[in-house]
Amino acid sequence: MTPIRVAIVGGGCAAVSTAFELTRPEHGGRYAVTLYQLGWRLGGKGASGRGAHGRIEEHGLHVWMGWYENAFRLMRECYAELGRDPATCPIAGWQDAFAPMPALGIAEHEGPAWTSWIARLPPTEGLPGDPRPAAGGATTVRDYMLHGAALLRGLFETLQGTAPSAPGAQRSDGVAEAMARLLRYGELATLGSLVQATALLEAALAAVAGQDDNVLLRFVDAMAANARELLEARLAGDPGARRVWYVADLTLATLRGAIRFGLATDPRGFDAIDEYDCREWLLLNGASAAAVNSGWMRALYDLVFAYEAGDPARPRMSAGQALRGMVRTFFTYRGAFFWRMQAGMGDVVFAPFYEVLRRRGVRFEFFHRLEQVHLAAPHAGEPRYVEALDFDVQADVVAGEYRPLVDVGGLPCWPSVPDWGQLVDGERLRSEGCDFESYWDRRRVRSRTLRVCDDFDLVVLGVGLGAVPHVAAEVVAQDPRWRAMVDHVGTVPTQAFQVWLEADVRELGWPHGAVTLSGFVEPFDTWADMRHLLAREGWRRAPQALAYFCSVLREPEAPLERANATYPAVARGVVRGNAIRFLERDVRHLWPDAVRAPAGFRWELLADGAGSSEERFASQYWTANVNPSDRYVLSLPGSSAYRISPLDRTYDNMTVAGDWTACGFNAGCVEAAVMSGLLAAHAIAGAPALNTIVGYDHP
Repeated sequence: MTPIRVAIVGGGCAAVSTAFELTRPEHGGRYAVTLYQLGWRLGGKGASGRGAHGRIEEHGLHVWMGWYENAFRLMRECYAELGRDPATCPIAGWQDAFAPMPALGIAEHEGPAWTSWIARLPPTEGLPGDPRPAAGGATTVRDYMLHGAALLRGLFETLQGTAPSAPGAQRSDGVAEAMARLLRYGELATLGSLVQATALLEAALAAVAGQDDNVLLRFVDAMAANARELLEARLAGDPGARRVWYVADLTLATLRGAIRFGLATDPRGFDAIDEYDCREWLLLNGASAAAVNSGWMRALYDLVFAYEAGDPARPRMSAGQALRGMVRTFFTYRGAFFWRMQAGMGDVVFAPFYEVLRRRGVRFEFFHRLEQVHLAAPHAGEPRYVEALDFDVQADVVAGEYRPLVDVGGLPCWPSVPDWGQLVDGERLRSEGCDFESYWDRRRVRSRTLRVCDDFDLVVLGVGLGAVPHVAAEVVAQDPRWRAMVDHVGTVPTQAFQVWLEADVRELGWPHGAVTLSGFVEPFDTWADMRHLLAREGWRRAPQALAYFCSVLREPEAPLERANATYPAVARGVVRGNAIRFLERDVRHLWPDAVRAPAGFRWELLADGAGSSEERFASQYWTANVNPSDRYVLSLPGSSAYRISPLDRTYDNMTVAGDWTACGFNAGCVEAAVMSGLLAAHAIAGAPALNTIVGYDHP
């Protein structure tokens, strides 16, 4: 049997997941996969590299969530197949690669000061990627509403000072009568009665049928009004209790909106409210302005860079996707809320996938920059198809196959720069400052065109959405759906920096332990204590702390032009300036002992540096993620309808893969990318079965 030749363009989570699925042993070698990758490493937006001292250098902060079921399943299978020896490799199995992290931090602005709220979410049964019950079925909007009611009951019990309880047994035939009695006699004026009311609401939602939505809406309205009157004034001087109330307020608004908009019975589910911004929708359904503007909501937007054009004054996120994300995040995580990688994402995720895929026979063509996807001329009655792929070959490899990984402490890793010694004229390319990953560096050693039937049969376009208008310009020009997609599904650049410190963060005044914190001041609203990675780096004398900061980066005023070769350097300069000002002005709110009043940040704390502030900062790491493929994909209101599915059959021999596609979770994250890769594999091979893709509940 002649294998079907599949050309996968791109090396991020979606592309790699597609390759992993198509080369499973169950397919018996039916698919011969070649992966074409810009530059020297896999990873896309999740790529990382090893720099001086073996230090880990990333695009930004990467943590996995406990609900990433599909991503963890593939990762667990990859490590099992890899079969590393724990005696020789420090990260041999998946549980060496990922460790539970229960702490979630939210920064809040109170007067002139910032305070931090640290929540430690309890472990839950099972582990992400564990097999699901065969009869489990898809989780419905009503199921999520039931989870929300249970959360609300627990919040009221917390405010009451009682331990959260398990739901009591309520007879469904008595629920309506009990709800009516509470409404009739106004018996919702105490926390105890609100706890009782939420238990009734749970029972009503669990009954699925037979409950009047008008009665439910009146009941939730009464609960919200009474809770607000009872609690708002009382909690004004109690920040901890006030934060709990904000979550309760937002949960009440969510339940009210779900009932009012009929989300439980609408076949579109959460997508029925996709055209609303999340904050707008919550206010529309009774949430207070204080809750909507709280650190809790700001952190939600910060974590997904949800700012149109990179402007913090323009928060925009689809209400439907925000609700889907919140309920998946808080109600379906397994084991732990966060799971932290125990090395860089390139080391933990993409190096193992590379090794397994190479063993399976996947060919990797590094240093291949896609220039254009060419469509065949249309013929009446025939489907459109891809006729050719144009690449610029950025460098030739001396030995024919580029071997990308390096050893750091026994762990296979991607370096931060290519191995120039493996490249033809590598020393010249290095001295010229060749940047293989830059959209603006157009150098090439030759062109290469792949043709259908001669070189490939099927194409998976797995590049980032920001690159699509450039590499698929013909498709975008000829297909109104693709044009609408690139016009409406927004992307933004992001920024990040890392600092290695000579003092532990506790010495700097941070009392809470390791945490991932968001909702902080711009220009770097998200911080993670990444000290655990120091053991995996190669320092002779290890620093005492490692901190990652990231946030959205404001769009430049002028549009990006291919000829503007100075733009990446300008953007990096902006990030450097932002980072230095942040350390001088803002980090004191997190690390009060890292500053020397009134002179600002204690620059001598930075490891491996010397001289003044800017000279010492030059030894650290920072990045401006402005390349088209590196731009973060937004979930703008009303944009889901414009996403194209990997299952789309418009082009006979091409499918798409990426977190920008219609994949069942329309947001920029690892899980969405993996889900998209699984769908792309299904479009080609009919496997995996759609009902095995956790969270994919679309027809």
